[in-house]
Amino acid sequence: MAITFQYNKTSLQGLEKNLKMRVRALPTIKNKESALRVEVKKAKDDIVRLEREVDQRIAAYDQMLALWGEFDTSLLTVEDVNMSIKKIAGVRIPVLDEVIYTTKPFSLFNAPKWYADGLSQLKELAQVGIEREFCAQKLELLEFARKKTTQKVNLFEKVQIPGYEDAIRKIKRFMEDEENLSKSSQKIVKAKRQTELL
Repeated sequence: MAITFQYNKTSLQGLEKNLKMRVRALPTIKNKESALRVEVKKAKDDIVRLEREVDQRIAAYDQMLALWGEFDTSLLTVEDVNMSIKKIAGVRIPVLDEVIYTTKPFSLFNAPKWYADGLSQLKELAQVGIEREFCAQKLELLEFARKKTTQKVNLFEKVQIPGYEDAIRKIKRFMEDEENLSKSSQKIVKAKRQTELL
């Protein structure tokens, strides 16, 4: 990205202002980036933990596979998922508050004894699965924000700040050269006048 400028004081002041703003903002952006890195790592660890938990629960169900064949799956449905929004390092993240289930009534006398336990196990499995989905969404949002923040840090550090410094240096040199030329031309004019007077 080439920085456009003119060789005058107004342009110099504008460039200095932009440079000062970027230099001041850089530590904040770096802190945001490191905070996002930590949160991304936490989210990845949470996903791994939740996937292990889902696998364990499914493995427990596999042991009772014959019983689950006679289970009425329409007894339990997820009615609603309540969530809220939380900000992490300036990124809006969905947070699971509550999962609302609807359980159809069933006869305790006609249904097998384990139906009540089966319903609670299904609720737990659904809860963990939904938490995992929320965690995956959180990871995706945090990862996207971290990439954007890293790009901004690199843009400031490697492109804009050096570009502004270079442009300021060029303007200052040009203005110094112009001033030196002006002074030397004034000396020449003064010397000519003095020789003319003599």
